[in-house]
Amino acid sequence: MTNQPPPLVGYDVYAADAALAEAVERYVAPERHAAAHAELTALGRAAGSAEAQRWGVEANASPPVLRTHDRYGRRIDEVGFHPSWHRLLEHGVAAGLTDAWGRPDGHVRRAAGFLVWTQAEAGHGCPLSMTHAAVPALRAQPELAAVWEPLLTSRVYEPGLVPAAAKAGALAGMGMTEKQGGSDVRANTTRAEPAGDGAYALTGHKWFCSAPMSDAFLVLAQVAGGTGPGGPTCFLLPRVLPDGSRNTFLLQRLKDKLGNRSNASAEVEFDGTTLAWRVGEEGRGIPAIIGMVAATRVDCATAAAAVMRQAVAQAVHHCTYREAFGGALADKPLMRNVLADLALESEAATALALRLAAAHDADTDEERAFLRLAVPAAKYWVTKRCTPVAAEALECLGGNGYVEESGMPRLLREAPLNSIWEGSGNVQALDLLRALGREPRAVDAVLTEIGRARGADHRLDRAVKDLLTELADLEGVETRARRLAERLALVLQGALLVRHAPAAVADAFCASRLGGEWGAELGTLPHGPDLRAVVDRARPVLH
Repeated sequence: MTNQPPPLVGYDVYAADAALAEAVERYVAPERHAAAHAELTALGRAAGSAEAQRWGVEANASPPVLRTHDRYGRRIDEVGFHPSWHRLLEHGVAAGLTDAWGRPDGHVRRAAGFLVWTQAEAGHGCPLSMTHAAVPALRAQPELAAVWEPLLTSRVYEPGLVPAAAKAGALAGMGMTEKQGGSDVRANTTRAEPAGDGAYALTGHKWFCSAPMSDAFLVLAQVAGGTGPGGPTCFLLPRVLPDGSRNTFLLQRLKDKLGNRSNASAEVEFDGTTLAWRVGEEGRGIPAIIGMVAATRVDCATAAAAVMRQAVAQAVHHCTYREAFGGALADKPLMRNVLADLALESEAATALALRLAAAHDADTDEERAFLRLAVPAAKYWVTKRCTPVAAEALECLGGNGYVEESGMPRLLREAPLNSIWEGSGNVQALDLLRALGREPRAVDAVLTEIGRARGADHRLDRAVKDLLTELADLEGVETRARRLAERLALVLQGALLVRHAPAAVADAFCASRLGGEWGAELGTLPHGPDLRAVVDRARPVLH
């Protein structure tokens, strides 16, 4: 056997990603650098191992199975998973990927770990993300948070439906979408009526309920029959009630999805005996759950960065070892251009995702204002770039990339998910417009962040000037909301790379994305930047 690249296995996913390791160094406090790098290196080696790669293959080759009834005809509403799914989740939970709130540098360390570990398999990132994101929402109801927060942030993975009091760790899901409303959750029709002792009885449905094997769910329902104002309210719905009986949680079917095959997404119905407990004020369900949505949107950008990074690593690795026409593919000028362009997208996505995580850790008024505008822009743009990056990286492997056992088709099927989950592109662009109109401090915070790179690159300075012109003219802005989100994300990425990335990376990014020297397809970088240095930086190293 000649001229076939060795498998990209047995390597440190974290240490091989210079952009990620440098971001961790940048945002984690110096006295915690060593500990952060040690835990991420251990996770990176696990993610790059043959064992973790096998778990990912098996979890996707054997999708979850719905079991509505037991052999005697009793409703059980359970979902069965391949053992490899449980191994992946067990490792992710043990690595602290549901534990960030209140931990020093917790969000940066968790985001870096999430980016590393989900490269082994992306589907199980969904319950990890929702469990992490449920914590701030639950804090609106302290008595519920006292019970559930220690379980959700635990590093013990304990599957199985038993009461919360009997568990050492728990997972949380979310149910907002209904078939008549989709993203318009104010159109939801699920009803909640007081049932005594602080509980409410729910009647209705959820059209998309991800990770339905979870221990509890945050759901929205319209309160009726109470003494308060009524309206959409947030509830915690446990799968098992405190007395040990199963809550009514009727799983109708599992979705047959394009990708994310290892993860279950279900249609679920509540029949009037489904019990839930209020989270936050009555009628204030959307504000109560918005913190969870904001956190999962950051995870969407981070997960997209993970898919991009793994796609780029596979493409650069293949082209380093594969020879054609008298030399390595990576040394051919045109292929080098493609690989460098892919590497720029990956590094820019990683830089922005980790900056969002650092803002969560800082948790100042200015950083919260920054997140209000930066999150929808990043979620919009980074997730949109994931699919073309995965497709182009697959093409770098030629026919080998089109074959399932290469792993590239799985990445390509996964790529569109994060641009849809937690609000599609239009939802993000409109959310950005709302922030522009209602929260002027958000604009100031983002411009302050961008201004830290002023004068470092003339193309970035010109792009900032053009962005300010667009922000000053909001006439008919909804029709160009996507363009505004794109430009804001690109300028943010450019500012981060100019300040923190090597000169070759920043130069190539600014020349193409901000300077207009770029075609409609990847692999159209201008002549001039040091593309070899960009590709070398992105190359994973086998040990």
